[in-house]
Amino acid sequence: MIKKYMRKLMAFFVALLGLTTACGQKNFENINVKGFAALTKDSNVVVLDVRSAEEYAEGHIQGAVLIDQGKDDFMETVQATLTKDKTIAVYCRSGRRSANAAGRLAGVGYKCVNLIGGIIAWKAAEMPVIKENNK
Repeated sequence: MIKKYMRKLMAFFVALLGLTTACGQKNFENINVKGFAALTKDSNVVVLDVRSAEEYAEGHIQGAVLIDQGKDDFMETVQATLTKDKTIAVYCRSGRRSANAAGRLAGVGYKCVNLIGGIIAWKAAEMPVIKENNK
């Protein structure tokens, strides 16, 4: 009886380990500000800002395409706007939303990199941002 219970318990832990390992794997790369800045100069890279339009207007990385990952049509808009032959360099405010977006995009075949720390880290490194003119 105890052996049977132990086998079931062991099988449970093996399955749990497999699940946590699979869920822990990411299909995109996290990159620091210096590496992200280098990517923004590459013509084979599209810089994608996944924040809201209001956040984007407060300051964004030059040349960034805005597609709000919080909107219901995020994936459809990305697929209609961006091609899979370029690397997508994704950022948000702190890196959380962009990591989520990068994972979703990579899951459908995009090659993505995520800016660690988002635009907060970018600004802290005294990198330039573009602000929209408020009229």
